[in-house]
Amino acid sequence: MAEVSARIPASRRRWIVTLGVIAAAALLGVVAGKLAMRAVFGPATSSALDGKAVYALSMPDLDGKPQAFDQWRGKVLVVNFWATWCAPCREEMPALVAAQTRYGGKGLQVVGIGIDDAAKMRQFAKSLTLNYPALDGGFGALELSKSFGNTAMALPFTLVIDRKGAIVRRQLGPMDERYLASIASQLL
Repeated sequence: MAEVSARIPASRRRWIVTLGVIAAAALLGVVAGKLAMRAVFGPATSSALDGKAVYALSMPDLDGKPQAFDQWRGKVLVVNFWATWCAPCREEMPALVAAQTRYGGKGLQVVGIGIDDAAKMRQFAKSLTLNYPALDGGFGALELSKSFGNTAMALPFTLVIDRKGAIVRRQLGPMDERYLASIASQLL
């Protein structure tokens, strides 16, 4: 081995070592990226894709009246976890309002689960003229979102459940009208 390194100039050896380090770093980056995606979105197991747990939920609306998710069975259900203090949540809500207006009559139902103080959510819902149910999930709703795949516990987080009750999409981050139109065209 000493004979080989003696024949390769030092500058070339440094260049080869540098390329090796860069290749190793790139490989580690790819592996870390895949692990991060899995941590954020979770593995696609059959239990994670089952919406039965969603239909078993019941939460109070912003007036304190209990609302069972089972009432929306058979619809395409868009369950959005949000908070008034979450800027991306506030930015995406007009798109959710528009989707409810445009596709509600065709079987789409948006339901918001707020992770905030009920009084703040009521005030915000009124200012936005929310046209879909906003439920008071309390601060424990963030942990609930984790059980549905939001391992990052970040907001906004949205589940899309098809008419048969299967969770078909999980979205971490805001959705826009184009994305919601795509969901409607595929599932309605």
